[in-house]
Amino acid sequence: MSSRAERTLEQVRETGINALAEALGPSDMLRFLQLLSNGSGDYTEERRITLKDGSVRELVEEILKRRHNESSAPPTTATT
Repeated sequence: MSSRAERTLEQVRETGINALAEALGPSDMLRFLQLLSNGSGDYTEERRITLKDGSVRELVEEILKRRHNESSAPPTTATT
């Protein structure tokens, strides 16, 4: 393999992924990589907009209504 200074970013990425997979196994490697993700957006602002006019009671009622609608909906079948 070439020296560290000569590796491309893609080679560094691939070497790192391979090292993680070997050390952690595929499942834990993916879990580790998910920890590094910052996500996107502004959770606090999105939550403020989503919940701006609802009381706790209204939110509970909405959750119960949605659960009821989901449980009473006919099962969906896969089509090919």
